[in-house]
Amino acid sequence: MTRLHLFDLDGTLMYGSAAPVEISRQLGLSTEIAELERAFSTRKIGPPEFAVGLHAMWTGLTQAHVRAAFDGAPWVAGIREVWREIRERGEYCAVISLSPSFFVELLLEWGAHAAHGSVFPEVPFTRPVDVTGILTPEGKVTVADRLCERFGVSRSDCVAYGDSMTDAVLFDVVPVSVAVNARPYLATRATHAYEGRDLREAYQLVGASRPGVETS
Repeated sequence: MTRLHLFDLDGTLMYGSAAPVEISRQLGLSTEIAELERAFSTRKIGPPEFAVGLHAMWTGLTQAHVRAAFDGAPWVAGIREVWREIRERGEYCAVISLSPSFFVELLLEWGAHAAHGSVFPEVPFTRPVDVTGILTPEGKVTVADRLCERFGVSRSDCVAYGDSMTDAVLFDVVPVSVAVNARPYLATRATHAYEGRDLREAYQLVGASRPGVETS
């Protein structure tokens, strides 16, 4: 069986942080992003409003800021090793995140087969954000279905990794899911749960659930 492994980014591949937080930190906007994140987490605003807020905050954003945020982010250990093993097994790995695509797509450098985020204008911004390109939790499922078609698999072949309520819709439509440092709401919906800072250990939970796969 060929599997497609679908990874969230914020709070999953990145420990205790998120791409918007790391980008905003580079711009000296930690207080502002904390307020915006709070509004999003309490559902006072949704993904489109959150994206518009980011766009308005990031008027001075450059590619150098984006790269510095990516390079300095608190990534969990073992991402490249896990994706290399997935590739060696003849399986697929992809990232689906509500964060800006210009950040998410940098993970292609680490070996992901695909990386999808919310579509923002090119950096530096000269155009407004088009909210029709902003991903939602339901949009993650739409992207996953497109990836299934691309790689010749079905939802029944997917494994999802995530940490928050924005991953719940995707968890509900795939047979195997790993809650990574997740809130209780999501952990109870997952087939596996992991707490820690090493993606290799989270991935091993899935390996252990597969008949004929030896684990250490």
